Amino acid sequence: MRHRPGRNRPHREAQSSSHPGETGWLWGKHAVKAALENPRRRLKKALVSAAALPDLEAAFKRRNLTPQSADTEAITKALPRDAVHQGIALLADPLPELDIQDALEGTTGYRRLIMLDQVSDPHNLGAILRSAAAFGAAGVIVQDRHSPPTTGTLAKAASGAVEIVPLIRVVNLARTLEELGELGFLRLAFADEAAQPLSEIDLKRDIVLALGAEGEGLRRLTREKCDIAVRLPTTAKMPSVNVSNAAAVALYACTLG
Repeated sequence: MRHRPGRNRPHREAQSSSHPGETGWLWGKHAVKAALENPRRRLKKALVSAAALPDLEAAFKRRNLTPQSADTEAITKALPRDAVHQGIALLADPLPELDIQDALEGTTGYRRLIMLDQVSDPHNLGAILRSAAAFGAAGVIVQDRHSPPTTGTLAKAASGAVEIVPLIRVVNLARTLEELGELGFLRLAFADEAAQPLSEIDLKRDIVLALGAEGEGLRRLTREKCDIAVRLPTTAKMPSVNVSNAAAVALYACTLG
């Protein structure tokens, strides 16, 4: 069953309009360039070193934003400790919150979503967003209270993908899986101990890939709301991989399916 705008819209429970740390600085050339190219991103000001300006000067002009010249030390002081800024920092508002219908609007072909259950490391989430952008996923779904805020650290790890792939925050993953099932999505739960490998699944349909935190995996209710438990074809010597690697492999398999 195909999603149609305005019908069978997945429920989006009430949540706060922002999360701790979301309004603030972005840094690094890829993250800042992607933000400058995203018309949905409202910009405030930028600090740029003389060395970094040539790569982004045209993008600043397109957004009618005049960056402030600053040396590396001044930029470092404006940002959180250990931020690798590459001589560029951008102060911006959070992106508008999107729901599942927003993410699916205008998509063509088979639609792929990723659902993450208690993946709390911003570097892992950033890497998954980057893979989602690379392989054309429609969005990444996370539980609001068990996922990192969209800070500059996450944006840097995603290398600009936060501007491309909707990060959809929901209150209840199990309920969201029920609604995706009603929309015709095949719900795949990834587990190292699953009997069925991903390669045996017909992937030529709308799919949501549910992955859990490393060590703990998917929680019981999340897994029960999925249609099939599957595993990646790993060896007995190394049966599991980092969750961001698992997401990348699964998304690539979907492109072949």
